[in-house]
Amino acid sequence: MASVEYPIEVRELIAELKRLPGVGPRSAERIAVHLLQNRRATPLDLARALESCDSRVKSCGSCGFFAGESTCPVCDEKGRDNKIICVVEQPTDVIPIERSGVYQGLYHCLGGRLAPLDDVRPEDLRIGGLIRRVREVEGMEVILATSSDVEGEATANYLAEALSNINCSVTRLAQGLPAGGGLEFADELTLTRAFEGRRGF
Repeated sequence: MASVEYPIEVRELIAELKRLPGVGPRSAERIAVHLLQNRRATPLDLARALESCDSRVKSCGSCGFFAGESTCPVCDEKGRDNKIICVVEQPTDVIPIERSGVYQGLYHCLGGRLAPLDDVRPEDLRIGGLIRRVREVEGMEVILATSSDVEGEATANYLAEALSNINCSVTRLAQGLPAGGGLEFADELTLTRAFEGRRGF
């Protein structure tokens, strides 16, 4: 005698939830059942928010951060210092820097980092866009804020070499960031010290 299973619709929902990072089979099942049974759950609101993000949120064509239908909250903010640009691996790296309040310049999100073993090459990243932006502003400072693991260091070295023939200064975040650590794990004080202590590269 076959064991009882959830209806196919519920199984499909669980399967989709399992694809999310950090969500295992049991967690996916609990979330699905919560959405279906809890009176306070609003699954249709969640579905509408997901649909809205999918159709309206894109990467900013200039900096690579998340942008709505027509605006980028970074590029459109007035008062930013356009003589300094912080290069990060992912758009999510912008948020901890912004929360620290220590930096008021521009950003450039690469969309990843060099990783030959994973077949991520320079042409797979937004390096060309970075070089164009730096060339547009004479004497710009470029802060390399890639992670301090092997791939992050390789990316920083590649960028420093690519920018070496342009009239700009290249610096690297310094003390405070643990070896092998990423920006998403750094607290505000750590980021503040890293920016204040950045060094020539």
